[in-house]
Amino acid sequence: MGKIEEKIQSMGIIIPETPKPVASYVPCVQIGKLIYTSGQGCKKDGFPVYKGKLGEDISIDEGYEAAKIAMINCLAILKGYLGSLDKIKRIVKVLGFVASTSEFDQQPKVINGASDLLLAIFGERGQHARSAIGTNIISSNMPVEIEMIAEIE
Repeated sequence: MGKIEEKIQSMGIIIPETPKPVASYVPCVQIGKLIYTSGQGCKKDGFPVYKGKLGEDISIDEGYEAAKIAMINCLAILKGYLGSLDKIKRIVKVLGFVASTSEFDQQPKVINGASDLLLAIFGERGQHARSAIGTNIISSNMPVEIEMIAEIE
């Protein structure tokens, strides 16, 4: 087990097996030293932990937790592909989608769940560019979907 996995484990987080694609795509693609993950939701054991929209069914705190779960699933993809999260040199970009009502405008607070987790795990290497976008619906009625770009050694 690498240093990053030990740190994650000490935080009480379990990195699951690589989530299986549910449609016609692959979990990630590597171009040079960059790895792009496919979008991940807040699923555990194949089922959404949260369902609904921010501003209607889901609180900001629940959305924050959903974003953390989605990021853990992105990290599972990277671990499955790389064999070790210690090979990550830098988190480059996070793109977060938040299913929300038209009145809800706190998408950045929701996606902070993913960003804060990356900073806690990777420190300075976890600082990243980011977009947090509102949308009317995400597959399986999940409140959050996240994808990321990471640079590897």
